[in-house]
Amino acid sequence: MGFSGAIFDMDGVLFDTERLYQQTWHELAKECGVQLGSGFLQAITGTSGAHMHHMLEEYYHVSDGAALAGECMGRMREKLSVRVPVKKGVREILGFFKEQGIPIAIASSSLPQQIEANLQKSELRSFFSEVVSGTEVEHGKPAPDIFLRAAGRLMCRPQECFVFEDSENGVKAGYAAGCATIMVPDLIEPSPAILKFCTRVCTDLLVAREEVLGILNKE
Repeated sequence: MGFSGAIFDMDGVLFDTERLYQQTWHELAKECGVQLGSGFLQAITGTSGAHMHHMLEEYYHVSDGAALAGECMGRMREKLSVRVPVKKGVREILGFFKEQGIPIAIASSSLPQQIEANLQKSELRSFFSEVVSGTEVEHGKPAPDIFLRAAGRLMCRPQECFVFEDSENGVKAGYAAGCATIMVPDLIEPSPAILKFCTRVCTDLLVAREEVLGILNKE
């Protein structure tokens, strides 16, 4: 089976933004007078839409998770307007896929305006053929919808696509879509249970590039 597409999550994979998100969630928690439990990081990372809102309602003890999510995203827009930190190996792996003639998409839970702003500020926009936001699908990660849409937009079968994810919710989504899912952990180390869903687990995107090269050379 040949590979004809590559799909990247954004936060925590391309950009070192998950730490900023967690900082912002905890700012909001302090203002709301709540303490986020130890499971919050795992529960919220890589989610979007109704699933995210449900998690926020559970951890913040509020009735409207959507409003809280909107406040967080607004604060993140302000922070990211100053600087978008690019993760190690991003330019190398994107350049590698471009050299191979393999089109690349982003499949991110973030709002489309934020995705575009991050790509423009980091000067990475030219690498991506397609941008798919969580707002375009009915079910957010860990459902496979966003990766299925991204593969379709690349005009590839999901089985012919690499997916790069940092969160367990994202890995489950990539696996459920039928993609070759490579986990590049960010804030959360992979649990033993998630390993069966991963084609590879890599410490960074430089390592992932070498793993992909090995996979392509075996075809």
